[in-house]
Amino acid sequence: MTRTLVLVFSALFPLTAMAADGAAPVDDAFVRPVGDSELADFLWTHRPIVVFADTPADPRFQQQIDMLTKGEDVMRDRDVVVLTDTDPSARSAIRSELRPRGFQMVFVDKDGVVKLRKPAPWSVREIGRSIDKTPLRQREIRDRRGGN
Repeated sequence: MTRTLVLVFSALFPLTAMAADGAAPVDDAFVRPVGDSELADFLWTHRPIVVFADTPADPRFQQQIDMLTKGEDVMRDRDVVVLTDTDPSARSAIRSELRPRGFQMVFVDKDGVVKLRKPAPWSVREIGRSIDKTPLRQREIRDRRGGN
């Protein structure tokens, strides 16, 4: 089953890259390549989770994307967008700013502050808990409940 999922994601990943080249709009895409994006593009609107790897074939990268995709509804509820960067030679602005080494998952809050860096895949549950502990998320939860 896991190998099947890896094959499915391997087949779909190039399609995501083609969409980033302008073949299709990606404004609402949950998982998207970093491309020319900058962290400032998401300030106060989204919580970027940036998943870095040296190659899209990295099993940790594939596992992280698989977990995030399965938990898309939970993550979208928290205004998360997943950015992927698997080409160190492209030297994207986000890679230059966050300076990962090999595989790394980085959670950046809406205020642009890096809240979490992990050198191994994390489950949606763990990521969700980290997001829910941030002051911005706490305020969002209070506002939804109609609290002060």
